[in-house]
Amino acid sequence: MSAFVSAIIVAAGGSVRMGIADSKQFIPLLSRPAIEYTLKAFQNCYLINEIIVVCREQDKQRIQAIADENSFNKVKALVEGGATRAESVKNGIMAVDSQSKYFAIHDGARPLITVDEIERVVEVAFETGAATLGVPVKDTIKIVNGFDIIETTPLRSQLRAVQTPQVFERELYEFALSNADDKSFSFTDDCSLIEKMGCEVTVVKGNEENIKLTTPIDITIAQSILRTRYDK
Repeated sequence: MSAFVSAIIVAAGGSVRMGIADSKQFIPLLSRPAIEYTLKAFQNCYLINEIIVVCREQDKQRIQAIADENSFNKVKALVEGGATRAESVKNGIMAVDSQSKYFAIHDGARPLITVDEIERVVEVAFETGAATLGVPVKDTIKIVNGFDIIETTPLRSQLRAVQTPQVFERELYEFALSNADDKSFSFTDDCSLIEKMGCEVTVVKGNEENIKLTTPIDITIAQSILRTRYDK
């Protein structure tokens, strides 16, 4: 099965935890901006028909230049982000092609995503309507109260660290978005929007290398992974 898939790259967040003034989308990884790796993976995935980039207004020109320089012709629009991630995703959805049937929503700051991972999660979404990449949790997780006292320990075998892209059938996602209350609309994870409707989201096994650039140590890790890939 194949259908028109719009990739929505959410790249409008700040860089507070990274401790830099510039957008983390432009952090150099082996001398290339991080967002270039993200866009390249979606450009090279045959299941992706178009790319919508949601970013800060001041970043549009630089991101467009990266797309032009690398002939990323699937980049169809750059739209301004909102005050929250949820609003940014909504802005991106408003810019997709009318024939789009699925949304593949991805964090722009996950530059190590691979074409294979995108293909696998999109194909599962074709079958189920909603799918996300995720990896088993290695550490034991504790749930604590407001005083940092442990209350319970969930079963590690049932825990997954959820990644992106998260892929949804268009009608399902738009219905969930239109029926979200104010609390739901503050979501930081798109799966939670679907979960609140009582719908199922399938977790597709991802790769631990699909990290998000959040703090300075992530830059070191990302560059190490990229060197390993290029040495193969």
